[in-house]
Amino acid sequence: MDRLIYTAASGAKHILEQQATTAHNLANVSTTGFRAQIDAFRAVQVESGGLPTRAFVVNSTAGANFDSGAIQMTGRDLDVAVRGKGWLAVQMPDGTEAYTRNGALQTNANGVLQSAGGFNIAGEGGPITVPPEVMVTIGGDGTVSTVAAGATPGAAAVLGRLKLVNPPEADLVRGDDGLFRLRDGAAAPADPAVVVAGGTLEGSNVSPVDMMVNMIALARSFDTQMSLMKNAENNAAKATQILALS
Repeated sequence: MDRLIYTAASGAKHILEQQATTAHNLANVSTTGFRAQIDAFRAVQVESGGLPTRAFVVNSTAGANFDSGAIQMTGRDLDVAVRGKGWLAVQMPDGTEAYTRNGALQTNANGVLQSAGGFNIAGEGGPITVPPEVMVTIGGDGTVSTVAAGATPGAAAVLGRLKLVNPPEADLVRGDDGLFRLRDGAAAPADPAVVVAGGTLEGSNVSPVDMMVNMIALARSFDTQMSLMKNAENNAAKATQILALS
């Protein structure tokens, strides 16, 4: 039996997976700090006794596009964007660290600084707590300072410093929650070279035009795989007819 039908079926299956990834990227085109997901596949030769003319498609290492998104001014005190390479460290409930580019920070009922997802932002000295009725300023090095609202300008009170990291991108993996982590589960060290900008947010790095073009190309590739499966069916039918006459 010709292995072509299996080759075409594996190709069609992975094209559908790529379509799902492209749709996911398009759905996050306006998500703050989102990094586009990239699927990677490779061809594997079919082991058979015949000629090496057939190959399967198998999953390879999935990755992400780490290019920076556009910086947008918001003027909000708790908004912060990482300029260039780097990440904001987030403290997870189980004690591990995760990393995000979404700098739309907020405070909980106790004043603890948290990410948009509700996780505590990691400070170099632990969680950062913001007192009520203050104006917050985030410096370029991640220092969080406050001045009492309505008070005469004076010396700012330093609450802490955001933990900013810049681990090798090859060591980062995306979790189901959209946050990135190191492959070995360790915590990345703080990097003083990472710079942030207060009152701004980084947009998604997904290009809607590129994603739409990719969806069209994938649809055409899927049609090609369907045509190959139809050809395999026709070839099998003709072979059966020839064998029946012999």
